[in-house]
Amino acid sequence: MKKVVFLICYQLILINLLYAQIYVATDGDDTNPGTIEQPFGTIPMAISATMPGDTIYVRGGTYEITSTITISAAKSGTEDQLITLTAFNDEIPILDFSNQAFGSKGISIRSNYWHIKALQVKGAGDNGMEINFGSNNIIEQCAFYENRDTGLQLSNGSADNRIINCDSYFNADPPDYADADGFAPKLAVGSGNYFYGCRSWGNCDDGWDGYLRGADDVMTTLENCWTWGNGYLKDGTDPGPDANGNGFKMGGGDSGNSQQLMHHNILINCVAFNNKNKGFDQNNNVGSMTLLNCTGYNNQTANYRIQRVLNPEQTLTIKNCVSYDGSVQLGSFAIQETNSWLPPFVVNADDFLSLDINLAAESRQADGSLPDIDFLHLAQGSDLIDAGVPLGMPFNGEGPDLGAFESSYSSRVDIAGRMEPELFQLEQNYPNPFNSTTVIDYKLSKLSEIDLMIFNTNGQLVRTLITDSQNAGAYEVTWNGRDDRGQQISSGVYLYQLKVGSLVQTRKLMLAK
Repeated sequence: MKKVVFLICYQLILINLLYAQIYVATDGDDTNPGTIEQPFGTIPMAISATMPGDTIYVRGGTYEITSTITISAAKSGTEDQLITLTAFNDEIPILDFSNQAFGSKGISIRSNYWHIKALQVKGAGDNGMEINFGSNNIIEQCAFYENRDTGLQLSNGSADNRIINCDSYFNADPPDYADADGFAPKLAVGSGNYFYGCRSWGNCDDGWDGYLRGADDVMTTLENCWTWGNGYLKDGTDPGPDANGNGFKMGGGDSGNSQQLMHHNILINCVAFNNKNKGFDQNNNVGSMTLLNCTGYNNQTANYRIQRVLNPEQTLTIKNCVSYDGSVQLGSFAIQETNSWLPPFVVNADDFLSLDINLAAESRQADGSLPDIDFLHLAQGSDLIDAGVPLGMPFNGEGPDLGAFESSYSSRVDIAGRMEPELFQLEQNYPNPFNSTTVIDYKLSKLSEIDLMIFNTNGQLVRTLITDSQNAGAYEVTWNGRDDRGQQISSGVYLYQLKVGSLVQTRKLMLAK
Protein backbone atom coordinates (compact mmCIF):
# COMPACT_ATOMS: atom_id res chain seq x y z
CA MET A 1 0.00 0.00 0.00
CA LYS A 2 2.87 2.38 0.85
CA LYS A 3 4.39 1.68 -2.56
CA VAL A 4 1.11 2.61 -4.30
CA VAL A 5 0.85 5.89 -2.34
CA PHE A 6 4.48 6.70 -3.18
CA LEU A 7 3.87 6.11 -6.90
CA ILE A 8 0.79 8.32 -6.90
CA CYS A 9 2.65 11.13 -5.13
CA TYR A 10 5.59 10.71 -7.52
CA GLN A 11 3.25 10.99 -10.52
CA LEU A 12 1.67 14.16 -9.10
CA ILE A 13 5.12 15.68 -8.59
CA LEU A 14 6.04 14.85 -12.19
CA ILE A 15 2.84 16.47 -13.45
CA ASN A 16 3.59 19.64 -11.49
CA LEU A 17 7.10 19.69 -12.95
CA LEU A 18 5.88 19.13 -16.50
CA TYR A 19 3.05 21.67 -16.55
CA ALA A 20 3.34 25.27 -15.43
CA GLN A 21 0.94 27.00 -13.04
CA ILE A 22 0.77 30.68 -13.92
CA TYR A 23 -0.94 33.33 -11.80
CA VAL A 24 -2.57 36.67 -12.58
CA ALA A 25 -3.78 39.16 -9.96
CA THR A 26 -5.14 42.70 -9.90
CA ASP A 27 -2.08 43.80 -7.91
CA GLY A 28 0.34 41.81 -10.06
CA ASP A 29 2.92 43.09 -12.55
CA ASP A 30 3.90 41.77 -15.97
CA THR A 31 7.57 42.08 -14.98
CA ASN A 32 6.96 39.42 -12.32
CA PRO A 33 7.63 35.71 -12.99
CA GLY A 34 3.92 34.81 -12.77
CA THR A 35 4.12 32.75 -9.58
CA ILE A 36 1.49 32.78 -6.84
CA GLU A 37 3.79 34.98 -4.78
CA GLN A 38 4.66 37.27 -7.72
CA PRO A 39 1.77 37.09 -10.20
CA PHE A 40 1.46 38.73 -13.58
CA GLY A 41 -0.80 41.74 -13.86
CA THR A 42 -2.56 40.84 -17.14
CA ILE A 43 -4.06 37.77 -18.74
CA PRO A 44 -2.36 38.37 -22.14
CA MET A 45 1.04 38.16 -20.42
CA ALA A 46 0.04 34.85 -18.85
CA ILE A 47 -1.23 33.51 -22.19
CA SER A 48 2.09 34.35 -23.83
CA ALA A 49 3.86 32.14 -21.27
CA THR A 50 1.71 29.01 -21.75
CA MET A 51 2.41 25.64 -23.28
CA PRO A 52 -0.02 22.71 -23.73
CA GLY A 53 -1.07 21.33 -20.35
CA ASP A 54 -0.42 24.58 -18.44
CA THR A 55 -2.94 26.31 -16.17
CA ILE A 56 -3.48 30.05 -15.72
CA TYR A 57 -5.08 30.93 -12.38
CA VAL A 58 -6.82 34.31 -12.26
CA ARG A 59 -7.19 35.73 -8.76
CA GLY A 60 -10.40 37.41 -7.70
CA GLY A 61 -11.21 41.07 -8.19
CA THR A 62 -12.15 43.43 -10.99
CA TYR A 63 -9.79 43.80 -13.95
CA GLU A 64 -10.45 46.97 -15.96
CA ILE A 65 -9.49 46.06 -19.53
CA THR A 66 -9.66 48.16 -22.69
CA SER A 67 -8.00 45.88 -25.29
CA THR A 68 -9.23 42.57 -26.69
CA ILE A 69 -7.71 39.49 -25.07
CA THR A 70 -6.74 37.33 -28.05
CA ILE A 71 -5.79 33.66 -27.80
CA SER A 72 -4.13 32.91 -31.13
CA ALA A 73 -3.88 29.59 -32.97
CA ALA A 74 -0.19 29.47 -32.06
CA LYS A 75 -1.26 29.04 -28.43
CA SER A 76 -3.44 25.96 -28.91
CA GLY A 77 -3.45 23.02 -26.56
CA THR A 78 -3.85 19.42 -27.62
CA GLU A 79 -6.52 16.77 -27.11
CA ASP A 80 -4.59 15.29 -24.19
CA GLN A 81 -3.09 18.55 -22.92
CA LEU A 82 -5.64 21.33 -22.74
CA ILE A 83 -4.54 24.79 -21.68
CA THR A 84 -6.68 25.99 -18.77
CA LEU A 85 -7.66 29.57 -17.92
CA THR A 86 -9.63 29.52 -14.68
CA ALA A 87 -10.53 31.38 -11.52
CA PHE A 88 -8.32 30.56 -8.56
CA ASN A 89 -10.22 28.37 -6.09
CA ASP A 90 -13.57 30.05 -5.27
CA GLU A 91 -12.42 33.58 -6.05
CA ILE A 92 -14.42 35.64 -8.58
CA PRO A 93 -12.50 37.41 -11.35
CA ILE A 94 -14.52 40.04 -13.21
CA LEU A 95 -13.10 41.08 -16.58
CA ASP A 96 -14.65 44.52 -17.03
CA PHE A 97 -14.39 45.90 -20.58
CA SER A 98 -16.82 48.78 -19.98
CA ASN A 99 -14.26 51.39 -21.06
CA GLN A 100 -13.43 49.49 -24.25
CA ALA A 101 -14.12 51.13 -27.63
CA PHE A 102 -17.47 50.25 -29.18
CA GLY A 103 -17.08 47.39 -31.66
CA SER A 104 -14.13 45.70 -29.91
CA LYS A 105 -14.39 42.10 -28.67
CA GLY A 106 -13.74 41.13 -25.09
CA ILE A 107 -12.05 37.73 -25.43
CA SER A 108 -11.27 36.36 -28.91
CA ILE A 109 -10.46 32.65 -29.06
CA ARG A 110 -8.76 31.66 -32.31
CA SER A 111 -7.23 28.51 -30.91
CA ASN A 112 -8.10 24.92 -30.03
CA TYR A 113 -8.20 22.84 -26.86
CA TRP A 114 -8.60 25.52 -24.22
CA HIS A 115 -10.65 25.10 -21.04
CA ILE A 116 -11.89 28.47 -19.76
CA LYS A 117 -13.71 28.32 -16.44
CA ALA A 118 -15.42 30.57 -13.89
CA LEU A 119 -14.68 33.98 -15.43
CA GLN A 120 -17.15 36.86 -15.61
CA VAL A 121 -17.02 39.00 -18.76
CA LYS A 122 -18.92 42.29 -18.84
CA GLY A 123 -19.18 45.49 -20.83
CA ALA A 124 -17.24 44.50 -23.98
CA GLY A 125 -17.56 46.84 -26.96
CA ASP A 126 -18.89 43.92 -29.02
CA ASN A 127 -19.09 40.21 -28.14
CA GLY A 128 -18.12 39.40 -24.59
CA MET A 129 -16.40 36.31 -25.99
CA GLU A 130 -16.06 35.12 -29.55
CA ILE A 131 -14.82 31.71 -30.62
CA ASN A 132 -13.47 32.48 -34.07
CA PHE A 133 -11.76 29.65 -35.98
CA GLY A 134 -11.53 27.82 -32.62
CA SER A 135 -12.55 24.21 -32.04
CA ASN A 136 -12.59 21.62 -29.24
CA ASN A 137 -12.67 24.29 -26.52
CA ILE A 138 -14.58 24.04 -23.24
CA ILE A 139 -16.20 27.17 -21.79
CA GLU A 140 -17.51 26.36 -18.33
CA GLN A 141 -19.25 28.26 -15.51
CA CYS A 142 -18.63 31.63 -17.17
CA ALA A 143 -20.98 34.62 -17.19
CA PHE A 144 -21.34 37.15 -20.01
CA TYR A 145 -23.37 40.25 -19.25
CA GLU A 146 -23.98 43.85 -20.28
CA ASN A 147 -21.83 43.44 -23.38
CA ARG A 148 -22.56 45.59 -26.42
CA ASP A 149 -23.30 42.64 -28.67
CA THR A 150 -23.84 38.90 -28.16
CA GLY A 151 -22.50 37.52 -24.89
CA LEU A 152 -20.83 34.47 -26.48
CA GLN A 153 -20.66 33.99 -30.27
CA LEU A 154 -19.23 31.09 -32.28
CA SER A 155 -18.40 31.59 -35.96
CA ASN A 156 -15.88 31.09 -38.80
CA GLY A 157 -15.78 27.31 -38.74
CA SER A 158 -15.64 26.95 -34.94
CA ALA A 159 -16.64 23.34 -34.28
CA ASP A 160 -17.00 20.78 -31.49
CA ASN A 161 -16.88 23.35 -28.69
CA ARG A 162 -18.64 22.66 -25.39
CA ILE A 163 -20.38 25.45 -23.50
CA ILE A 164 -21.22 24.14 -20.04
CA ASN A 165 -23.22 25.75 -17.21
CA CYS A 166 -22.75 29.32 -18.50
CA ASP A 167 -25.02 32.37 -18.20
CA SER A 168 -25.47 35.21 -20.70
CA TYR A 169 -27.75 38.11 -19.89
CA PHE A 170 -28.55 41.82 -20.36
CA ASN A 171 -26.47 42.07 -23.53
CA ALA A 172 -27.57 44.95 -25.81
CA ASP A 173 -26.11 46.67 -28.89
CA PRO A 174 -27.03 50.34 -29.18
CA PRO A 175 -28.29 52.20 -31.07
CA ASP A 176 -30.31 49.70 -33.15
CA TYR A 177 -30.60 46.90 -30.58
CA ALA A 178 -30.82 44.32 -33.36
CA ASP A 179 -28.10 41.71 -32.85
CA ALA A 180 -27.17 41.18 -29.20
CA ASP A 181 -28.10 37.61 -28.29
CA GLY A 182 -27.20 35.58 -25.27
CA PHE A 183 -25.49 32.79 -27.21
CA ALA A 184 -25.02 32.69 -30.98
CA PRO A 185 -23.63 29.72 -32.93
CA LYS A 186 -24.21 31.59 -36.17
CA LEU A 187 -23.01 32.99 -39.51
CA ALA A 188 -20.13 30.73 -40.71
CA VAL A 189 -20.16 28.53 -37.59
CA GLY A 190 -18.90 24.94 -37.76
CA SER A 191 -20.69 21.79 -36.65
CA GLY A 192 -20.83 19.78 -33.43
CA ASN A 193 -21.07 22.63 -30.91
CA TYR A 194 -22.85 21.62 -27.71
CA PHE A 195 -24.51 23.70 -24.97
CA TYR A 196 -25.33 22.10 -21.64
CA GLY A 197 -26.97 23.64 -18.57
CA CYS A 198 -26.80 27.22 -19.94
CA ARG A 199 -29.16 30.13 -19.23
CA SER A 200 -29.83 33.19 -21.38
CA TRP A 201 -32.12 36.02 -20.34
CA GLY A 202 -32.86 39.70 -20.83
CA ASN A 203 -30.89 40.04 -24.06
CA CYS A 204 -32.21 42.65 -26.47
CA ASP A 205 -32.38 40.25 -29.43
CA ASP A 206 -32.62 36.47 -28.91
CA GLY A 207 -31.64 33.97 -26.25
CA TRP A 208 -29.94 31.68 -28.79
CA ASP A 209 -29.51 32.62 -32.47
CA GLY A 210 -28.42 30.09 -35.10
CA TYR A 211 -28.73 32.40 -38.13
CA LEU A 212 -26.39 31.33 -40.95
CA ARG A 213 -24.35 33.26 -43.48
CA GLY A 214 -21.46 31.38 -45.11
CA ALA A 215 -22.21 28.00 -43.51
CA ASP A 216 -24.61 25.19 -44.35
CA ASP A 217 -25.51 21.71 -43.14
CA VAL A 218 -24.18 22.21 -39.59
CA MET A 219 -25.44 20.71 -36.33
CA THR A 220 -25.87 22.31 -32.90
CA THR A 221 -27.11 20.54 -29.75
CA LEU A 222 -28.61 22.15 -26.65
CA GLU A 223 -29.46 20.21 -23.51
CA ASN A 224 -30.93 21.41 -20.20
CA CYS A 225 -30.86 25.05 -21.37
CA TRP A 226 -33.22 27.82 -20.26
CA THR A 227 -34.04 31.14 -21.93
CA TRP A 228 -36.49 33.89 -21.00
CA GLY A 229 -37.30 37.58 -21.14
CA ASN A 230 -35.43 38.28 -24.38
CA GLY A 231 -36.36 41.21 -26.62
CA TYR A 232 -36.10 43.78 -23.84
CA LEU A 233 -33.45 45.94 -22.21
CA LYS A 234 -32.17 45.45 -18.68
CA ASP A 235 -34.73 47.94 -17.32
CA GLY A 236 -37.55 45.98 -18.96
CA THR A 237 -38.31 48.44 -21.76
CA ASP A 238 -38.83 47.35 -25.36
CA PRO A 239 -36.13 48.90 -27.60
CA GLY A 240 -38.21 48.44 -30.74
CA PRO A 241 -39.06 46.06 -33.59
CA ASP A 242 -35.44 45.24 -34.48
CA ALA A 243 -35.11 43.52 -31.10
CA ASN A 244 -36.56 40.15 -32.15
CA GLY A 245 -37.09 38.63 -28.71
CA ASN A 246 -37.09 34.91 -29.50
CA GLY A 247 -35.97 32.26 -27.05
CA PHE A 248 -34.35 29.61 -29.24
CA LYS A 249 -33.97 30.83 -32.84
CA MET A 250 -32.92 27.69 -34.67
CA GLY A 251 -31.41 29.08 -37.86
CA GLY A 252 -32.16 30.71 -41.15
CA GLY A 253 -30.38 32.81 -43.73
CA ASP A 254 -30.43 36.07 -45.64
CA SER A 255 -33.14 37.06 -48.12
CA GLY A 256 -35.70 34.77 -46.56
CA ASN A 257 -33.10 31.99 -46.66
CA SER A 258 -33.17 31.90 -50.44
CA GLN A 259 -30.07 29.70 -50.28
CA GLN A 260 -32.04 27.07 -48.33
CA LEU A 261 -29.37 26.89 -45.62
CA MET A 262 -29.72 24.12 -43.04
CA HIS A 263 -28.85 24.49 -39.37
CA HIS A 264 -29.80 21.17 -37.81
CA ASN A 265 -30.81 21.55 -34.16
CA ILE A 266 -31.28 19.06 -31.34
CA LEU A 267 -32.92 20.49 -28.21
CA ILE A 268 -33.33 18.23 -25.17
CA ASN A 269 -34.96 19.25 -21.86
CA CYS A 270 -34.92 22.92 -22.88
CA VAL A 271 -37.22 25.65 -21.54
CA ALA A 272 -38.36 28.94 -23.15
CA PHE A 273 -40.72 31.35 -21.38
CA ASN A 274 -41.79 34.99 -21.25
CA ASN A 275 -39.94 35.97 -24.41
CA LYS A 276 -41.25 38.94 -26.39
CA ASN A 277 -41.75 36.85 -29.49
CA LYS A 278 -41.51 33.06 -29.89
CA GLY A 279 -40.14 30.46 -27.53
CA PHE A 280 -38.93 27.84 -30.04
CA ASP A 281 -38.55 29.56 -33.40
CA GLN A 282 -37.75 28.02 -36.79
CA ASN A 283 -37.09 31.46 -38.29
CA ASN A 284 -36.54 30.27 -41.90
CA ASN A 285 -34.33 27.26 -41.21
CA VAL A 286 -34.95 24.31 -43.57
CA GLY A 287 -32.72 21.76 -41.85
CA SER A 288 -33.76 19.03 -39.42
CA MET A 289 -34.96 20.00 -35.95
CA THR A 290 -35.51 17.64 -33.03
CA LEU A 291 -37.20 18.81 -29.83
CA LEU A 292 -37.43 16.27 -27.00
CA ASN A 293 -38.97 16.93 -23.57
CA CYS A 294 -39.00 20.70 -23.99
CA THR A 295 -41.29 23.21 -22.26
CA GLY A 296 -42.70 26.48 -23.63
CA TYR A 297 -44.60 28.89 -21.38
CA ASN A 298 -46.11 32.34 -21.91
CA ASN A 299 -44.08 33.38 -24.96
CA GLN A 300 -45.97 36.28 -26.47
CA THR A 301 -46.28 35.27 -30.15
CA ALA A 302 -46.07 31.49 -29.83
CA ASN A 303 -44.49 28.88 -27.62
CA TYR A 304 -43.55 26.87 -30.72
CA ARG A 305 -43.59 28.06 -34.33
CA ILE A 306 -42.12 25.82 -37.03
CA GLN A 307 -44.18 25.98 -40.21
CA ARG A 308 -41.92 26.45 -43.23
CA VAL A 309 -41.47 23.30 -45.33
CA LEU A 310 -38.06 21.71 -44.84
CA ASN A 311 -35.55 20.62 -47.45
CA PRO A 312 -35.97 17.09 -48.87
CA GLU A 313 -35.07 14.31 -46.41
CA GLN A 314 -35.04 16.73 -43.46
CA THR A 315 -37.37 16.14 -40.51
CA LEU A 316 -39.07 17.98 -37.67
CA THR A 317 -39.47 15.70 -34.64
CA ILE A 318 -41.25 16.88 -31.48
CA LYS A 319 -41.91 14.42 -28.67
CA ASN A 320 -42.82 14.62 -24.97
CA CYS A 321 -43.00 18.44 -25.11
CA VAL A 322 -45.22 20.80 -23.09
CA SER A 323 -46.89 24.08 -23.99
CA TYR A 324 -48.82 26.22 -21.53
CA ASP A 325 -50.27 29.72 -21.94
CA GLY A 326 -49.09 30.15 -25.53
CA SER A 327 -49.85 28.86 -29.00
CA VAL A 328 -48.31 25.96 -30.94
CA GLN A 329 -47.95 26.51 -34.70
CA LEU A 330 -46.46 23.51 -36.50
CA GLY A 331 -46.46 22.39 -40.12
CA SER A 332 -48.29 19.21 -41.08
CA PHE A 333 -44.90 17.59 -41.74
CA ALA A 334 -44.07 17.53 -38.01
CA ILE A 335 -43.49 14.08 -36.52
CA GLN A 336 -45.22 14.30 -33.15
CA GLU A 337 -45.80 11.98 -30.23
CA THR A 338 -47.23 12.50 -26.72
CA ASN A 339 -47.04 16.30 -26.70
CA SER A 340 -49.24 18.18 -24.24
CA TRP A 341 -51.28 19.86 -27.00
CA LEU A 342 -52.32 16.50 -28.43
CA PRO A 343 -55.24 14.43 -27.11
CA PRO A 344 -55.95 13.41 -24.40
CA PHE A 345 -54.01 16.08 -22.51
CA VAL A 346 -55.37 19.35 -21.14
CA VAL A 347 -52.79 21.60 -19.44
CA ASN A 348 -53.59 24.13 -16.73
CA ALA A 349 -51.80 25.88 -13.87
CA ASP A 350 -52.53 23.01 -11.50
CA ASP A 351 -50.14 20.82 -13.49
CA PHE A 352 -47.15 22.77 -12.11
CA LEU A 353 -45.58 23.22 -8.69
CA SER A 354 -44.81 26.88 -9.49
CA LEU A 355 -45.20 29.43 -12.26
CA ASP A 356 -42.98 32.00 -10.52
CA ILE A 357 -40.60 33.11 -13.29
CA ASN A 358 -38.31 34.88 -10.81
CA LEU A 359 -37.03 31.53 -9.57
CA ALA A 360 -35.18 30.86 -12.84
CA ALA A 361 -32.46 33.44 -12.13
CA GLU A 362 -31.59 32.02 -8.71
CA SER A 363 -27.95 31.24 -7.96
CA ARG A 364 -26.48 28.10 -9.43
CA GLN A 365 -25.52 25.17 -7.25
CA ALA A 366 -21.97 24.82 -5.89
CA ASP A 367 -20.87 22.66 -8.82
CA GLY A 368 -22.20 25.19 -11.34
CA SER A 369 -25.30 23.22 -12.26
CA LEU A 370 -28.71 24.84 -12.67
CA PRO A 371 -30.62 25.84 -9.53
CA ASP A 372 -32.95 23.25 -8.04
CA ILE A 373 -36.30 25.05 -8.18
CA ASP A 374 -40.00 24.25 -8.45
CA PHE A 375 -40.67 26.49 -11.48
CA LEU A 376 -42.44 24.53 -14.28
CA HIS A 377 -41.87 21.22 -12.48
CA LEU A 378 -44.92 18.99 -12.59
CA ALA A 379 -47.18 18.75 -9.57
CA GLN A 380 -48.09 15.38 -8.12
CA GLY A 381 -51.26 14.12 -9.74
CA SER A 382 -50.68 15.80 -13.13
CA ASP A 383 -51.66 13.60 -16.06
CA LEU A 384 -48.41 14.69 -17.75
CA ILE A 385 -46.44 12.47 -15.36
CA ASP A 386 -45.32 9.10 -16.82
CA ALA A 387 -47.25 10.00 -20.01
CA GLY A 388 -44.39 10.21 -22.49
CA VAL A 389 -42.71 7.76 -24.83
CA PRO A 390 -39.21 6.45 -23.96
CA LEU A 391 -36.52 8.33 -25.85
CA GLY A 392 -33.37 6.69 -24.50
CA MET A 393 -33.09 9.07 -21.52
CA PRO A 394 -33.50 8.12 -17.84
CA PHE A 395 -36.92 8.43 -16.23
CA ASN A 396 -38.78 7.48 -13.07
CA GLY A 397 -41.98 5.51 -12.95
CA GLU A 398 -43.74 3.77 -15.83
CA GLY A 399 -42.65 6.23 -18.51
CA PRO A 400 -41.01 9.64 -19.05
CA ASP A 401 -42.87 12.73 -17.90
CA LEU A 402 -43.77 15.38 -20.46
CA GLY A 403 -41.71 18.55 -20.44
CA ALA A 404 -38.20 19.46 -19.37
CA PHE A 405 -38.27 18.25 -15.76
CA GLU A 406 -38.64 14.61 -14.76
CA SER A 407 -40.53 14.30 -11.47
CA SER A 408 -39.66 11.97 -8.60
CA TYR A 409 -43.25 10.83 -8.13
CA SER A 410 -42.80 7.10 -8.46
CA SER A 411 -43.85 4.60 -5.80
CA ARG A 412 -42.50 1.13 -5.28
CA VAL A 413 -45.45 -1.02 -4.20
CA ASP A 414 -45.36 -4.69 -3.22
CA ILE A 415 -48.10 -7.20 -4.03
CA ALA A 416 -49.96 -6.38 -0.83
CA GLY A 417 -50.14 -2.75 -1.85
CA ARG A 418 -47.80 -1.49 0.88
CA MET A 419 -45.06 1.01 0.20
CA GLU A 420 -41.68 -0.65 -0.03
CA PRO A 421 -38.95 1.20 1.91
CA GLU A 422 -36.22 3.04 0.01
CA LEU A 423 -33.62 0.35 -0.68
CA PHE A 424 -30.91 2.55 -2.14
CA GLN A 425 -29.99 6.06 -3.21
CA LEU A 426 -27.84 6.98 -6.22
CA GLU A 427 -26.29 10.45 -5.96
CA GLN A 428 -25.23 12.86 -8.71
CA ASN A 429 -21.60 12.34 -9.66
CA TYR A 430 -19.04 15.03 -8.89
CA PRO A 431 -17.48 16.87 -10.49
CA ASN A 432 -19.96 16.99 -13.35
CA PRO A 433 -19.00 17.65 -16.09
CA PHE A 434 -15.59 16.06 -15.50
CA ASN A 435 -12.32 15.95 -17.39
CA SER A 436 -10.20 13.11 -15.94
CA THR A 437 -12.01 11.39 -13.07
CA THR A 438 -15.39 11.64 -11.39
CA VAL A 439 -16.84 10.20 -8.18
CA ILE A 440 -20.16 8.33 -7.92
CA ASP A 441 -21.71 7.94 -4.44
CA TYR A 442 -24.56 5.62 -3.48
CA LYS A 443 -26.18 4.24 -0.34
CA LEU A 444 -27.70 0.84 0.44
CA SER A 445 -30.21 0.20 3.24
CA LYS A 446 -29.52 -3.55 3.46
CA LEU A 447 -27.37 -6.35 2.06
CA SER A 448 -27.95 -6.28 -1.71
CA GLU A 449 -26.73 -7.66 -5.02
CA ILE A 450 -25.76 -4.60 -7.06
CA ASP A 451 -24.53 -3.63 -10.51
CA LEU A 452 -23.09 -0.18 -11.23
CA MET A 453 -22.68 0.43 -14.97
CA ILE A 454 -22.00 3.19 -17.49
CA PHE A 455 -23.99 3.38 -20.75
CA ASN A 456 -23.87 5.71 -23.74
CA THR A 457 -27.04 7.51 -24.82
CA ASN A 458 -27.77 4.73 -27.33
CA GLY A 459 -28.09 2.29 -24.42
CA GLN A 460 -24.81 0.47 -25.17
CA LEU A 461 -22.80 -0.71 -22.18
CA VAL A 462 -19.53 1.21 -21.84
CA ARG A 463 -18.14 0.12 -18.48
CA THR A 464 -19.14 -2.19 -15.63
CA LEU A 465 -17.82 -0.57 -12.47
CA ILE A 466 -19.16 -3.00 -9.88
CA THR A 467 -20.94 -6.35 -9.83
CA ASP A 468 -20.99 -7.49 -6.22
CA SER A 469 -22.90 -8.23 -3.04
CA GLN A 470 -22.59 -5.32 -0.59
CA ASN A 471 -23.75 -4.65 2.95
CA ALA A 472 -25.82 -1.65 4.02
CA GLY A 473 -23.78 1.53 3.99
CA ALA A 474 -22.45 4.42 1.95
CA TYR A 475 -20.13 3.75 -1.00
CA GLU A 476 -17.92 5.81 -3.28
CA VAL A 477 -16.63 4.78 -6.72
CA THR A 478 -14.20 6.71 -8.94
CA TRP A 479 -14.41 6.40 -12.72
CA ASN A 480 -11.62 7.53 -15.02
CA GLY A 481 -13.61 7.84 -18.25
CA ARG A 482 -12.34 4.54 -19.70
CA ASP A 483 -14.36 1.64 -21.08
CA ASP A 484 -14.15 -2.06 -20.17
CA ARG A 485 -11.15 -2.44 -22.51
CA GLY A 486 -9.26 0.35 -20.78
CA GLN A 487 -9.68 2.74 -23.71
CA GLN A 488 -10.40 6.43 -23.10
CA ILE A 489 -13.91 7.22 -24.35
CA SER A 490 -14.88 10.35 -26.25
CA SER A 491 -16.44 13.47 -24.76
CA GLY A 492 -20.20 13.52 -24.39
CA VAL A 493 -23.18 12.67 -22.21
CA TYR A 494 -23.37 9.21 -20.62
CA LEU A 495 -25.75 7.44 -18.24
CA TYR A 496 -24.68 5.71 -15.04
CA GLN A 497 -27.06 3.13 -13.64
CA LEU A 498 -27.29 1.43 -10.25
CA LYS A 499 -29.27 -1.81 -10.28
CA VAL A 500 -30.27 -3.32 -6.93
CA GLY A 501 -32.19 -6.55 -7.45
CA SER A 502 -34.98 -5.67 -9.86
CA LEU A 503 -34.87 -1.93 -9.08
CA VAL A 504 -32.90 0.60 -11.09
CA GLN A 505 -31.85 4.23 -10.73
CA THR A 506 -30.18 6.13 -13.58
CA ARG A 507 -28.50 9.54 -13.77
CA LYS A 508 -26.61 11.53 -16.40
CA LEU A 509 -22.97 12.53 -16.38
CA MET A 510 -20.84 14.42 -18.86
CA LEU A 511 -17.25 13.84 -19.91
CA ALA A 512 -15.68 17.03 -21.28
CA LYS A 513 -12.13 16.45 -22.49
